[in-house]
Amino acid sequence: MTTVACIGECMIELSQGAGGQLTRSYGGDTLNTAVYLARLGVSVDYVTALGIDPFSDEMVEAWKGEDVGTARVARIDGKLPGLYVIRTSEAGERSFYYWRESAAARMLLDLPQTDAILAALASYDLIYLSGVTLSLYSPDGRQRLIDALRKAREGSTRVAFDTNFRVQGWPVLDTARQVYRDILAVADIVLASVDDLTPLFGARMHGELIDRMAAREVVLKLATPGSVVRHDGVEHAVKADPVSKVVDTTAAGDSFAAAYLAARLDGIAPVEAALAGHRLAGVVIGHRGAIIPRAAMPSNGTASAAGMERSS
Repeated sequence: MTTVACIGECMIELSQGAGGQLTRSYGGDTLNTAVYLARLGVSVDYVTALGIDPFSDEMVEAWKGEDVGTARVARIDGKLPGLYVIRTSEAGERSFYYWRESAAARMLLDLPQTDAILAALASYDLIYLSGVTLSLYSPDGRQRLIDALRKAREGSTRVAFDTNFRVQGWPVLDTARQVYRDILAVADIVLASVDDLTPLFGARMHGELIDRMAAREVVLKLATPGSVVRHDGVEHAVKADPVSKVVDTTAAGDSFAAAYLAARLDGIAPVEAALAGHRLAGVVIGHRGAIIPRAAMPSNGTASAAGMERSS
């Protein structure tokens, strides 16, 4: 069975609703992707660090309930998960406010078990991480992770990187630029967006942005509904169906990544995989919160059920 490791952070999520009332849940970009991958039938483990506390216990049990593997979750006494609050505008656009400076996840690469966790990455078929993941760690920690990814790729493991840039996580923009250059040199699959790359590399045409990435497979999501897929040097424009009602754009990119990667792991051609990504993201943004109810998942959620073209 194909296996995936998603690396990152899950935080306590507070969403502001009517009258300012806050609803508690949990979320984090790569965790959201892990949940949607699992719902699409992919065997996935989440790689992170949590505390030894009721909130961390609740997260682990919830992930198990979603069939997300927790064997690579380190537990740290005296630490807690991070916390964020989402404020959503009437148009569905969201703003994030974080309390995460001392979160357990930031210590993942500085633990006695770190070497074992990094060595285990080579046992997976695919490793998925994001720009948010890389913003968590110290420079030494980031280098250890990138070195481990490079070593894992010496076997059959592939690396998928989601650019997911959040300026709050990078006090020095030049540091972010260099880290992104380093990880883009390692990634086999890059899931990017114009919104992510423009603050990093300047306002450019999508062709100039996609040319910055040497990966064999790149998906660049555009400002308008749709994306550009480049695979083996050939580019294809992919148009997304318009969404009639946007409630909350949280996890739009995370769910896109899950559907795209699930389809590709199932042998689906890149353009059809991108269409699957846009379809799932279109459903997700019609609901509040990062993880939609299981009953709201599209009935043709798996790539194979959608009758998509397979690549050779």
